[in-house]
Amino acid sequence: MENVFQVLKERGFIEQCTHEEEIVKMLGEESVSFYIGFDPTADSLHIGHFIQIMVMAHMQQHGHRPIALIGGGTTMIGDPSGRTDMRQVMTPERIKENGEKFKKVFEKFLSFENDKAVMINNADWLLSLNYINFLRDIGSHFSVNRMLAADCYKTRLEKGLTFLEFNYQLLQAYDFYVLHREQGCKMQFGGNDQWSNIIAGVELVRRKDGEQVYGMTFSLLTTSEGIKMGKTAKGALWLDPEKTSPYEFYQYWRNIADMDVEKCLALLTFIPMDEVRRLGALEGAKINQAKEILAFAVTAMIHGEEAAHEAQNAARKLFAGNQGNAEIPSIELAKDELGEGMDILSLLEVAKLIPTRSEGRRLIKQGGIFVDGEKVLDPKAIYTASDFKAGKLILKKGKKAFKQINLV
Repeated sequence: MENVFQVLKERGFIEQCTHEEEIVKMLGEESVSFYIGFDPTADSLHIGHFIQIMVMAHMQQHGHRPIALIGGGTTMIGDPSGRTDMRQVMTPERIKENGEKFKKVFEKFLSFENDKAVMINNADWLLSLNYINFLRDIGSHFSVNRMLAADCYKTRLEKGLTFLEFNYQLLQAYDFYVLHREQGCKMQFGGNDQWSNIIAGVELVRRKDGEQVYGMTFSLLTTSEGIKMGKTAKGALWLDPEKTSPYEFYQYWRNIADMDVEKCLALLTFIPMDEVRRLGALEGAKINQAKEILAFAVTAMIHGEEAAHEAQNAARKLFAGNQGNAEIPSIELAKDELGEGMDILSLLEVAKLIPTRSEGRRLIKQGGIFVDGEKVLDPKAIYTASDFKAGKLILKKGKKAFKQINLV
């Protein structure tokens, strides 16, 4: 069987690893237990987490054993990596609820039968720690000087780093130590911002158990310009359909920059790399075919093929001018609120398509606002109930932003 390391490298996942030659040899010769941690700081995973899920899926397909670690304990501290502010402290109940929702997503991509993968919560060992014992047994192996040199702490030192967060690296390292002892875990994976924490775990296991374990980090999902992907007007691109609808999810990938298509196909789908390269090389209008394939594939994996087909059909109909589809993001407007009519700027505000009325006037002046496919020329234009076809009115801002108003 092909070595999974080469698969991950060819698809563009791997950023750094602790002992590359040893890792390649080990992954080619044995079934390796590895872990990735997910702190349940929100009630849904987002697209940034999906990279890690894809890594777990590739690893399992090549005979390795994923440990999905829910950070029920570490979430109560907060990881300063990649952050400029302190994470909000959450209740144990909320953390547990969020973790349960994560499990449903993992089960779409991993088989948990016959111990092929396991989900574990670090609250099981972190919440019962004795502080004095932990300081003596674990804290004695950490150099404060070395910790302060890590990027995750240097960034926060300028604005203020709490002692609470300073403990995070010790806890993450301790997770690796526990999983190595109890689960035979030999590798820890994470985003590239986790490098310092992963190295700390590798070093702790070596010091405590005298054994070599390994770490590997993966690309953060960024555009060709280095900007983190997955941000929308509403915030993060969530995997929960209640937070980001399948239509909005599909549209995000359908509208990415041409330069980012090949990278996203490689990281976010299982399409063979020969086909990924062919699609990524398409030019002009043909690259839109690749974007449709990407959008459909990722939406189908997250939300199912039926939802992906509905989103794709809605997008195609909308761009073809066949509007009024229920899959377009929509809001409700009461007839009483509409009254005898409402001006276009007020409708745009209701639909949350403009931040200010002056922005709306500017867009209308530039020809960027449409109602049911017709360009709006007058910022004082009034729309009454008779303008709502079958009780629906579709607003369009620019080329990509749509909102359907349903009159109720």
